[in-house]
Amino acid sequence: MTHAHAMPFGAEVRADGTTRFRLWAPGATAVDLELSGTQGQARLAMQRGAEGWHELVTTAGAGARYRFVVGEGLLVPDPASRSNPDDVHGASEVVDPRAYAWRNAWRGRPWHEAIVYELHLGTFTPEGTFAAAAARLPELAALGITAVELMPVADFPGSRNWGYDGVLPYAPDASYGRPEDLKAMIDAAHGLGLMVLLDVVYNHFGPEGNYLHAYCPQFFNPKHQTPWGAAINFDGDHARPVRDFFIHNALYWVEEYRLDGLRLDAIHAIRDDSPLHIVSEIAQALHAGPGRDRAVHLVLENEDNQSRFLARDADGRPREATAQWNDDVHHALHVPLTGEADGYYADYADRPLERLGRGLAEGFIYQGDASAFRGGEPRGEPSAQLPSSAFISFLQTHDQVGNRAFGERIHALSDAGRERAAVVALLLSPHVPMFFMGEEWATTSPFQFFCDFGAELAEAVTKGRREEFGRFAAFSDPKVRERIPDPNAPATFQASKLDWSERERSPHRERLALVRELLAIRAQKLAPHLRHARRGGRYGVVAGALCVDWSFADGAGLHLALNLGETATRLPQAPQGEVLYALEAKRDGAGLKLGASGVQVSFEAPRV
Repeated sequence: MTHAHAMPFGAEVRADGTTRFRLWAPGATAVDLELSGTQGQARLAMQRGAEGWHELVTTAGAGARYRFVVGEGLLVPDPASRSNPDDVHGASEVVDPRAYAWRNAWRGRPWHEAIVYELHLGTFTPEGTFAAAAARLPELAALGITAVELMPVADFPGSRNWGYDGVLPYAPDASYGRPEDLKAMIDAAHGLGLMVLLDVVYNHFGPEGNYLHAYCPQFFNPKHQTPWGAAINFDGDHARPVRDFFIHNALYWVEEYRLDGLRLDAIHAIRDDSPLHIVSEIAQALHAGPGRDRAVHLVLENEDNQSRFLARDADGRPREATAQWNDDVHHALHVPLTGEADGYYADYADRPLERLGRGLAEGFIYQGDASAFRGGEPRGEPSAQLPSSAFISFLQTHDQVGNRAFGERIHALSDAGRERAAVVALLLSPHVPMFFMGEEWATTSPFQFFCDFGAELAEAVTKGRREEFGRFAAFSDPKVRERIPDPNAPATFQASKLDWSERERSPHRERLALVRELLAIRAQKLAPHLRHARRGGRYGVVAGALCVDWSFADGAGLHLALNLGETATRLPQAPQGEVLYALEAKRDGAGLKLGASGVQVSFEAPRV
């Protein structure tokens, strides 16, 4: 089996041995193609067509290197490059996507089975490659993980980066391996029954290696200003080719790489006043294209909590996006687990149990409510009408760990008992649970912010990061800020790599066993009923403990009792049903005693 996505731009290998090169460069009066291959190097004039398109068909095969020559001899890579072996400033490589033969015929998995595992390719293994990651996938599948979510792999400057500074969104970064290595990793995952999702960034380009301004200023819209400068032009003059560039990018990853879905980074930072938002158009293209033949899932990050993107049809199927990262639940758990209330955590510090209950029962905590952190502005839209599977909930992500000054994990900051109770509550809730790599064994490895920019930009990034933390009381002393790891130092990257040997030692071995047990319970007892989730649940705080109840369309019910306090308490009425898991919880007559950090999850089977 071979798979390729046809694009109206970039380098397309044809059956007759030629390759079509096509570039949108409305800001250039002429464009040449510099081509290097087995027959030497040539510079060929491209034909300028309508609306700024430049095209050339010539003899060239897979492996040939090429660059476009624009303006006064500026050499630029192909913005739709499938491979850029020599980094973002180097030549692009012609790739024939049909050269990879797929081994596994795969139609995906339903979303209610999703247990997501977010990982960063460079730090997931010592080698930091696609091939090394593929070798670890059997351990994730055996643990009970069903979906791997890759942080962005689009080509970024240098040899190490989180991925959100990518500038060539079609080219997997060469530091991780070749395009066929990524395909082989995805192929191996499918053979293990694992979905693979990819994080993509459609709200900005990174600060180094983006040449579009030089020959295609129409790619940006100065009407909208963002933290990265003029916004990507999704709604101004000449927006159609720009929208197509990203729609094709989404289709490319799902069709050519057989991905099971995408996670769209920070869509709240996308500026688009069009009647049809670019996120909606991407969702429609995925549903109408690869989604016709297999399960394809679209996941969002959206600080604005716009539930409109998550709407379901009459049969409970997503009209557009499948799910959203639920930062609300993370923040509501982080406050009682750590005691921190700085920054956006201030919005969750009052009535923390009630806020957590609303998040677990209804999805979003802020559903149009005033946000003190935002100066009293309302945030969010109603979400109780959505099924719990529309929300991906977690205790850790790359953001929530890596954006701390020292990249500490939650288990390094929290009381062990409360953190363990939170793990039980999340893994046995009807929300889609997500791990951040290493969390399953409570790794001691931090995840710090790292990059590999050129000297001038590197210095500015290091200085800016330390100044950013100067706003917090704990970092008011310049000497303390100097201890914040330098993002550009190789040691910062190395410190963030996982130590897989920890899994065999205590207490990591015990945490791994707990996670394995909980995921097995979820798969055996809950998963068959989660497909019947249609809307949110109910919540309340009783005797200082949080009680949340969910019901499913098949008649099943799920009940959570959670005590995150420092003292024991007693519920006057114990939840009904079979106890799936309990920690520091004991039946007491008609009631339930919950110790400090006590939790119980019980399940009511459908009545026959």
